[in-house]
Amino acid sequence: MAYWLFKSEPSTWGWDDQVARGEKGEEWDGVRNYQARNFMREMAVGDRGFFYHSQKEKAVVGIVEVCATAHPDSTTDDDRWECVDIKAVKPMARPVTLDMIKADPRLADMVLVKNSRLSVQPVTDAEWQIVCELAGTSPD
Repeated sequence: MAYWLFKSEPSTWGWDDQVARGEKGEEWDGVRNYQARNFMREMAVGDRGFFYHSQKEKAVVGIVEVCATAHPDSTTDDDRWECVDIKAVKPMARPVTLDMIKADPRLADMVLVKNSRLSVQPVTDAEWQIVCELAGTSPD
């Protein structure tokens, strides 16, 4: 299993919106960055990801699971753009803020710290464990 981070502006699509989609999940559509798209092409059903609220909150608020592999993004007719579907698994016991992540030297190389603008990004196994530890949430 691989781990990822999905960034969203909560005013557009937040954790509560994701939870409301239930087991069906939702397309992670609208991504128009080649690197983020390529990461989605690498994803497999069952991969897990952090759901990250950007803008003011800047925090990991939940865990999601990939429930459909990369397919054409339904929000465009441009066949260059693909997306995966994700479903909510569980909320974090407590949000893990970007400030908390930056303050932890074990997370200094995390993509979120080095390239905070990328909307879909990989997370290493060690980073997954550490962020879940900071959240007081089981990594499983």
